[in-house]
Amino acid sequence: MAQVFIQPQNRARLGETDMTTFDRREEAYENKFAHDEELRFKAVARRNKLLGLWAAELMGLSGDEAEAYAIEVVKVDFQEAGDEDVFSKIRTDFDKAQVGQSDHQIRRTMEELLAKAKAEIAASA
Repeated sequence: MAQVFIQPQNRARLGETDMTTFDRREEAYENKFAHDEELRFKAVARRNKLLGLWAAELMGLSGDEAEAYAIEVVKVDFQEAGDEDVFSKIRTDFDKAQVGQSDHQIRRTMEELLAKAKAEIAASA
């Protein structure tokens, strides 16, 4: 059965009382979850840009080419859930450019840059 949302200002007219403690707690958890997901999305996007710039430098790209490559890395993350699409792009591009970075080094850099991105976002909030 579908749940109908009634605006708080209309509840009195319908004979309903104010929100219960449970309702307020549920709403607070939903708001926190939405906020946390938004921060995670921003952090991952920031990490991907930093990762793209790092990879571009190792492949000898600079300036506009490096920025364009970083944007490609950000966009590729929308192909599938998780980090594998980003990792695969970097791995493939490194192989083509003959950049000597192991899978472990790439994944470690991804983790380090995610921590850096989270710190940057927290500092700007």
